[in-house]
Amino acid sequence: MSRDEDTGLSKAIKAQATRYAAPPTLRERIAAALSQTEPAPAAAPRRPFQGFWQQWGGMGVAFACGVIVSVVLGSFHPTPGEDDRLSQEVIAGHVRSLMVAHLADVASSDQHTVKPWFSGKLDFSPPVHDLAQQGFPLMGGRLDYLDQRPAAALVYRRQQHTINLFIWSSGGDPARTVKLRSRQGFNMTDWSDSGMQFWAVSDLSPGELQTFAQLYRRQYAQSPPS
Repeated sequence: MSRDEDTGLSKAIKAQATRYAAPPTLRERIAAALSQTEPAPAAAPRRPFQGFWQQWGGMGVAFACGVIVSVVLGSFHPTPGEDDRLSQEVIAGHVRSLMVAHLADVASSDQHTVKPWFSGKLDFSPPVHDLAQQGFPLMGGRLDYLDQRPAAALVYRRQQHTINLFIWSSGGDPARTVKLRSRQGFNMTDWSDSGMQFWAVSDLSPGELQTFAQLYRRQYAQSPPS
């Protein structure tokens, strides 16, 4: 059969054949089946360790924020300086002596008894002066530990108030004049002279404590250590 004859036969069959329309339900079933078998769109390729770096990247941002907050808070709350640290140590030594009722290892108002007692216990000889005539009698002395070194603590009295005068060797530090301050309900004054550091602390009024420091320094100037 030639190509022309085949084409003519096909046209004749189409012309004479009976046509049947598909019912609507059949069309809906075919459409539903096709939608279920339609392939899902391909996911984008995932790079190796992508999830790992995304997770740690978020944690890195949180860590960086934490560091920034710490730096900012640190700028508002600086660490204590040398002066504050010594002030805290002096107050702690003063309060400790009052709480345990251990004001003196050698209880005496005689400076010639108190001063020799420190001999061999310290690498310096603390200047001891009795200020009873000026209203600040000597009560005794004891060993203490301040600024990471042994110190002498001389105990004086002003009526019902106790004064602790801490003394330790400051080496070659330059002399400093009297500085008055208040901390935690106590008043303190400190100065340095002739290679020694002095800190006086009490619940006396600032004016009376300053008077004590002036009287002690005057006596010290009149009889400096040899």
